[in-house]
Amino acid sequence: MSPPRPTQTHLIFPATPPLAVPAKPPPLIPLFPPFRQTLPISLPQPTRVSLPPTTAAADAADAMPPGAKTVDYAGERALAKDFLTNFAGPHGEPKYQNILQDIANRKIRAVQIELDDLFHYKDVDEEFLQRVTENTKRYIGIFAEAVDELMPEPTEAFTVDEDRDILMTQRVDEGADGGADGTDPLQRMPPEIKRFFEVYIKAFSKVTPLTLRQVKASNIGQLVKISGIVTRCSDVKPLMQVAVYTCEECGFEIYQEVTARVFMPLFECPSQRCKLNKAKGNLILQLRASKFLKFQEVKLQELAEHVPKGHIPRSLTAHLRGELTRKVAPGDVVEMSGVFLPMPYHGFRAMRAGLVADTYLEAMSITHFKKKYEEYELKGDEQEQIDRLAEDGDIYSKLSKSLAPEIFGHEDVKKALLLLLVGAPHRKLADGMKIRGDLHICLMGDPGVAKSQLLKHIINVAPRGVYTTGRGSSGVGLTAAVQKDPVTNEFVLEGGALVLADMGICAIDEFDKMEESDRTAIHEVMEQQTVSIAKAGITTSLNARTAVIAAANPAWGRYDMRRTPAENINLPPALLSRFDLLWLILDRADMETDLEMARHVVHVHQNLESPALGFTALEPSVLRAYISAARRVTPSVPRDLEEYIATAYSSIRQEEAKSNAPHSYTTIRTLLSIVRISIALARLRFSETVAQSDVDEALRLMQMSKYSLYSDDRQRSGLDAISDIYSILRDEAARTSSMDVKFAHALNLISRKGYSEAQLKECLEEYASLNVWQIHQSTFDIHFIDA
Repeated sequence: MSPPRPTQTHLIFPATPPLAVPAKPPPLIPLFPPFRQTLPISLPQPTRVSLPPTTAAADAADAMPPGAKTVDYAGERALAKDFLTNFAGPHGEPKYQNILQDIANRKIRAVQIELDDLFHYKDVDEEFLQRVTENTKRYIGIFAEAVDELMPEPTEAFTVDEDRDILMTQRVDEGADGGADGTDPLQRMPPEIKRFFEVYIKAFSKVTPLTLRQVKASNIGQLVKISGIVTRCSDVKPLMQVAVYTCEECGFEIYQEVTARVFMPLFECPSQRCKLNKAKGNLILQLRASKFLKFQEVKLQELAEHVPKGHIPRSLTAHLRGELTRKVAPGDVVEMSGVFLPMPYHGFRAMRAGLVADTYLEAMSITHFKKKYEEYELKGDEQEQIDRLAEDGDIYSKLSKSLAPEIFGHEDVKKALLLLLVGAPHRKLADGMKIRGDLHICLMGDPGVAKSQLLKHIINVAPRGVYTTGRGSSGVGLTAAVQKDPVTNEFVLEGGALVLADMGICAIDEFDKMEESDRTAIHEVMEQQTVSIAKAGITTSLNARTAVIAAANPAWGRYDMRRTPAENINLPPALLSRFDLLWLILDRADMETDLEMARHVVHVHQNLESPALGFTALEPSVLRAYISAARRVTPSVPRDLEEYIATAYSSIRQEEAKSNAPHSYTTIRTLLSIVRISIALARLRFSETVAQSDVDEALRLMQMSKYSLYSDDRQRSGLDAISDIYSILRDEAARTSSMDVKFAHALNLISRKGYSEAQLKECLEEYASLNVWQIHQSTFDIHFIDA
């Protein structure tokens, strides 16, 4: 039998300990240091039982670095109470007292302490602000204690949670009667379980947000402000904040505060009575009596403009608690302020990670860069500006020219894109059938006509937009993919570009380069506005109420005039009919136009701004405000216009039937497109009814989308502009069996074919001199002379 090893006792009791060894032998727990390290979190016992004041003060003094100041937290709490009581808002009202009264009346649940207010408060110095910024978690507790002391009595009746109120009343009565043993810290009710509010500290609003790469280890524990795009949101789940147990032996309630994502439950009753009786009382977790918080995990990714060359975007996990949950969705660009904290790994990951810890952001406030149209609240000056713009008779033209003013020309294309931003209201019939209100536009043209630039600018203006390319997108990338959730290991749906752009705009560049199998995924989205999935045991339908704007090149790179439009466009009719406007932009050599364009491009290159438009171009924020106000209007089509729209649609079908090589593919969807564009135009005027001028403009845009082809057809047929205008007017008079044609109607007819008012007047004068028709002196109306 080998003798015992003498070194074992030396390891447990060092010869020269740094602190004085107490007289009584140490407890047995230090014999098992590995066991204590593997606990997920420390149990509340050591944190609850405080050392005697003299010992604690001496230890703190020994641990303090030389020159450091001790912080009087009681004084800090008094300063916080003073701030909450006396801070006055911009109009002199007690800002935080009003917030506390609303909380007492159960109207709101969050107290947001703004650092801007602390900065402007007279009794707060810079050192206090610095301490709040660098030790935010501690000061959230200090402000919460101050709110507890200042909480006023409710002044209004509110709906009560009866179960919770009964539990709280019973606990308070037991505490007052001395039912709980006052010497036992675990039986004291923690303040968190009494609170029905949350405290957040909001960072300075004027501070420039950090990028994810600028948040370093020195920011641990501090309040930081980060900008990024939300890529993933988990479901909202309950997170335990205070666990409440009931002992089967002594009947006491035991409270355990939970400060991390995982905790070790208690199994034996730690109360003094059970210890004296040496009864290992069994504890039962009372879920109804415990306190839970709403919890959501969000993945925040670096913005594309913040990523250095050759790097991939970094991401950071953010934890949203309480009232901050459900504030963001995937695809939102946000500014998030919060406390940057480490999070140790648990279980097998902890064994693999060693001393390395993960980091996360405990969110305190969320600010959206671009609000949704429905959430947009107009400020006072914005409302006045919109009212002024609405009174302007030329607002349609000004708004369209303010879209990408750096791009030369394309006036009608910009008007169409403006209408895409405005859109028409969705219609839902009594039997549940839906008629979409979003407009879809396809820009097809030669290389170098600024299609991609227009797409990028529209995504910048739209409050919710996703940009993708044909080659960089797969079918599941556009619709939805089935993936394994890293937390639960279950199959979950991850929304693609079209789902992320719900209630927004999805821009697809290089549309013609997409694989045919991937392009078919868009068909359902464009008309039904849903994405139906039946994969991996998941059968569901996701909303994709998005407006699609696509850019494509013709089949052979450039438009070949020797081939028919159908051969050039090279998209299936089923897809073409879903686009409200298919815009053909051809690059044709023209001396005057090329000179103007070259001057414009050189001016933009030199001065980094567009040449003068004759008015100040509207900022994207003003455009968003105007469009959000316009989208609240729901115009209707009056009965007297129904026949007019039906006649216009039938005439388009007849023209297409007569043509050998039709330029477009007209179906009943085209009729719905005319109605949608007309309603969008009425929305721009804040009108409740659609006017005939709106329908005429919608028909003109449809004709102008093929303007390049009409001009080439005229050159082939040898017709000059004057002869062609005459034939248009003569055909119209024959169709209506009338000898009179109104000037406004004539101008509308010829503008659809790409002619100007000056050319119309020249035609009127020339044929009037030949006694073909007579012209009214003031109104310029036309009366044919019956020969």
